[in-house]
Amino acid sequence: MKNYIFLIFSMISMSTLAQQNLTPETLWQLGRVTPLGISKDGKLLVYKVGTPSIEENKINSKYYTIPVQGGNATLVEDYKSLLADKNVSHDGKNLLFSKEVKVEKLLGKDIYPELSKTTAQVYTGLDYRHWDTWNDGTHNHVFYSENKKDAIGIDIMPNEPFDAPQKPFGGDEDYIWSPDGTKIIYVCKKKAGTAYATSTNTDLYEYDLATKTTKNLTESNLGYDTHPIFSPKGDLSWLQMKRDGYEADKNDIIVRHRGLDINLTAGWDGTVDSFTWSTDGKKVYFIAPIKGTKQLFEVNFPGLTKIAVRITQLTDGDFDVNGIVGFSGTSVIVTRNDMNHAPEVYSYDLAKKTWKQITKVNDEAYAKIASCKTEKRWVTTTDGKKMLVWVILPPNFDKTKKYPTLLYCQGGPQSALTQSYSFRWNFQLMASQGYVIVAPNRRGMPGHGTAWNEQISGDWGGQVMDDYLAAIDDVAKESFVDKTRLGAVGASYGGYSVFQLAGIHKNRFKTFISHCGIFNTESMYGTTEEVFFTNWDSGGAYWEKNNATAQKTYNEFNPIKLINNWNTPILIIQGGKDYRVPIGQGQEAFQAAQLKGIKSKFLLFPDENHWVLKPQNALVWQREFFGWLKETL
Repeated sequence: MKNYIFLIFSMISMSTLAQQNLTPETLWQLGRVTPLGISKDGKLLVYKVGTPSIEENKINSKYYTIPVQGGNATLVEDYKSLLADKNVSHDGKNLLFSKEVKVEKLLGKDIYPELSKTTAQVYTGLDYRHWDTWNDGTHNHVFYSENKKDAIGIDIMPNEPFDAPQKPFGGDEDYIWSPDGTKIIYVCKKKAGTAYATSTNTDLYEYDLATKTTKNLTESNLGYDTHPIFSPKGDLSWLQMKRDGYEADKNDIIVRHRGLDINLTAGWDGTVDSFTWSTDGKKVYFIAPIKGTKQLFEVNFPGLTKIAVRITQLTDGDFDVNGIVGFSGTSVIVTRNDMNHAPEVYSYDLAKKTWKQITKVNDEAYAKIASCKTEKRWVTTTDGKKMLVWVILPPNFDKTKKYPTLLYCQGGPQSALTQSYSFRWNFQLMASQGYVIVAPNRRGMPGHGTAWNEQISGDWGGQVMDDYLAAIDDVAKESFVDKTRLGAVGASYGGYSVFQLAGIHKNRFKTFISHCGIFNTESMYGTTEEVFFTNWDSGGAYWEKNNATAQKTYNEFNPIKLINNWNTPILIIQGGKDYRVPIGQGQEAFQAAQLKGIKSKFLLFPDENHWVLKPQNALVWQREFFGWLKETL
């Protein structure tokens, strides 16, 4: 018996030892699962797996089906025939689609046809570039046609200099058929030039096929109106933000029922990511951030009855529910991930409250990869609030040892910091290189109430900086933290946070890494493309001398004003096609560091935007990232 126990123990030990720490190369071999829907007969999940090819410098995709109850996956070629086509009208007569249309003459060669080789571009308003693309006068338009070969499409937005789907990320979720197929509902921000760049006022428009007329359905709302969906009973529903210019406003579910708009989440202190209806139209299921995770919720639809609206959190745990795919019996099909596992498709039984993993694309790979323990920690902030902080520990963590520790600064600034799984800012990957990661849900994070979420606006360098320092100071009290080897890293607003901390950290940190961060809030205001964002978060323009909030942003909360306090090595990363945080931000920061004699490095990706997406660039990013930490921490 003793020998048997020893053998079992040895096998477990060998299995543990066989696991390897996650590396950038391994990370970029993992499959990326994207569910496409449930088959028309309700029996199969249809999904895509993207697999990066470092050699080809691209991601190759294959398509599969698998029973919704789980089982063996089958490679398929004609996956589209298995799915109901949401772009075909209910009666099957018409097809809905979108394409780019040349509407404006903004290129020199369009204005002066005889000068065909000119590269000039001529603009009379803002929105001359967006995200990573210059405006060349083409716009996304919605079309419909008869559902037959060679049918001629009809543009429902003729000559309009507006985009539907929205740029840069809108897709076919931005346009839908009415249940009877006589109308088209689409999302559009019908503003151009400077008005477009300073507003978030998208609306839902209804195009009538018979009369060829368009009606604004949400004209009274001044913020975002997006994601239109008809309920099974024919009620139009959508997501809505109230305030124009505030891209991170509370997102509510609105239902238009018998001519009245019912806000299902008005009395709930949270914000909705996405939603879908139950098959009987009696409930709405939605995903929202909550206390450092993203979970599945339900809300009943009472219509005009006196029944109270009740919101219930259905799932809970140290994982994220990311998207709702559909329903099968008593189960809802969703995507789910955590800090140690990329998204896979799961089934959650609403009656039994049990989970079942359906796709297992990366299970074999993860069996060979050592996991990192993630812990929730509650830290008291300088203003007496309780802040959730994720602490991610290296594989085979030994509390008797001392580890270099990284403060992770999240972007957004109002993006949730949850059990997410990134193929760049990957917590498991960072911890697997031997670092303790401290990731605070600082001010500005959704999932902790709207007041917590909103406090960061106009206060970028205020309480949130105290939150960062409270988090790292609290964790640094632990015996396993090497207090002489602390670093701070982050991107976008997180990159700004790194630049700002570099001027106020009082020698806490030994190294910094800032990716696409704001270094000079004045030049950021003058060059970023979505001006509504800087107007709201900065409090206004830098020339508004009587605007106390704005002046604080451009002086006290401006990293460039604190450059004389910089004394710590810093790696600065920048995308050449980043028009959200333009290249000058990284250039200014690097030039200042170099001229002040501070050890620094500038990593430029000329062909990348705010993100690094190409596989070889991503590997260079991670090798430089960890190389810098090894060299300076």
